[in-house]
Amino acid sequence: MLESFDPSRRREDIIAALSRDGGVIVTGAASMALLDQVLADFRAPFDAEGHRFANDFNGYKTRRLGAILGISRAAADLIAHPLVMEITDAILKPYCSSYRIGSSTAIEILGGEADQVLHRDDTIYPMRIPGVELQIGVMWALDDFTIENGATRVVPGSQDLRDIEAISEADIIQAVMPKGSVLFYLGSTVHGGGANHTENPRRGLITTYSLGWLRSEENHFLTVPREVADSYPETVRRLMGYWPYDKFLGSYPGDPEDGWFDT
Repeated sequence: MLESFDPSRRREDIIAALSRDGGVIVTGAASMALLDQVLADFRAPFDAEGHRFANDFNGYKTRRLGAILGISRAAADLIAHPLVMEITDAILKPYCSSYRIGSSTAIEILGGEADQVLHRDDTIYPMRIPGVELQIGVMWALDDFTIENGATRVVPGSQDLRDIEAISEADIIQAVMPKGSVLFYLGSTVHGGGANHTENPRRGLITTYSLGWLRSEENHFLTVPREVADSYPETVRRLMGYWPYDKFLGSYPGDPEDGWFDT
């Protein structure tokens, strides 16, 4: 099972559980008002284009949205949430001076959807470095996540890189958590969306954060209009990649005195 903590719990305890089990839940991390605004922002795009990502991997009864920061300003408060930054600092900062959003995806699992194929998010990269986590995943529960409606399936301890084909149903748990909770999991942890056996959708926002010297999965320079990116605070712009890694990697002629390079 995965441990579940209150936001007031010592960060060291949360990080220790995440490092040990490959995943951890923090309940009550976001307000209902914020989540309802994010859901309102997603509604029309879900209906208009959420089906575009349907395939064997994503499912055919699941709607998905990318370019989240171009759709919902409220979602930035989840993506750059202080708790998320603290936990991500602890997991990734030992291997980089800064990190960035790998991808951010809104997911609406509709009734009748089957289990997603189990996978590791970090397999998008062609190699591993022993002992180094390349990314971390952060799933916000925009609805109650239940066994019946498709709570994310997680294999605790699977950051040991065991063969996915050898994983049995007995190894899998579901991240049951109330709306406003957040699931943290390592990029090397095996997981997948759950089957929705209800008539109501199960909605979440998953954002991955990757080491700053890796290429991001989603190209925010193209998916989010520049004028929108410029309107966000520096913390969010940095997460989008509008800042060079260690002043040089990904730079563009600008002002080297303050480290800012326009891109």
